[in-house]
Amino acid sequence: MFSDQITAWYKINKRNLPWRDTTDPYKIWLSEIILQQTRVDQGMNYYLKFIEHYPTVNDLAAASEQEVLNDWQGLGYYSRARNLHATAKFIAQECGGKFPATYDEIIRLKGVGPYTAAAIASFAFKEVKALVDGNVYRILSRYFDISTPIDSTSGKKEFQLLADSLIPADQPDLHNQAIMEFGSQQCTPVNPDCTACMLNDSCQALINQTVSARPVKEKKTKVRNRYFYYAVFMEKNQICVQKRTQADIWQHLFEFPLLEAASPLTEQELTAHYLETCQLTPEYISGEVKHILSHQRITTRFIHFSHIPEELHPLAIELTALEKIPLPRLIHRYIEDAGL
Repeated sequence: MFSDQITAWYKINKRNLPWRDTTDPYKIWLSEIILQQTRVDQGMNYYLKFIEHYPTVNDLAAASEQEVLNDWQGLGYYSRARNLHATAKFIAQECGGKFPATYDEIIRLKGVGPYTAAAIASFAFKEVKALVDGNVYRILSRYFDISTPIDSTSGKKEFQLLADSLIPADQPDLHNQAIMEFGSQQCTPVNPDCTACMLNDSCQALINQTVSARPVKEKKTKVRNRYFYYAVFMEKNQICVQKRTQADIWQHLFEFPLLEAASPLTEQELTAHYLETCQLTPEYISGEVKHILSHQRITTRFIHFSHIPEELHPLAIELTALEKIPLPRLIHRYIEDAGL
């Protein structure tokens, strides 16, 4: 009954999305990786760009990491792009260019978790694997009025078992697409329109007036504050950049020479630092630029210089080359705003 109602709603209300018109596991995998931590409207153009630049998994495998990161620029969570490229190379080299066809094989791929593996297995190969993500947690916790925290070990097990019990064997792909779309469009996180929901006569959370309290989480995300100070060394038509190689955010992307501090620095402190380290006085220090990630809040200032110190000459590139290298969205946006 639940699945029948969900799929009936889906057939009427589904959005026309390109990855729904294919059973090609490569395209489905690509869409699922792009849409992790990304809204559909933001991810659409990236999906279309990747399909155009890399029509097959072998084309993606043949690209350089820098090309892939450059095409990914602006999407964030760059480990997704690095894993995407590494997995494409694995499939091309170790699987003969043929995408794995079962859940048990797919989940072994780098960057692929239970949700993504189930999505590919069910959408491309009609394997009976129930998807469980934020949308599904929300729908099931409301419909069955479940108070078990979704981020607890017992909760994850309970919801997976429940989801598995609801998926029909004859159309697992349709059921999974339907429940995902229903969570995205109808049973939304905030202020769902329960009066217009075809499940409102059987939704236990609506009956018990606990909709706003579902789903339950036991842990709160701790946000880390970071303070970045980027030195913009420019001389003639050259500018200094360096590659982030440490295991941290934006790994393998390029940035300006960075000073990271444990707490905010004043303009006087910044001026004193650069006078001491490179014998240069800043020409201009920008105001604070905020950049919010899921678990980090980054406060940034850009310190401009009209000279490149001799020891930094190996980092100098032509200004026109900035558009050819992958940059964090924070820096890319600043470059655009500053007209560099």
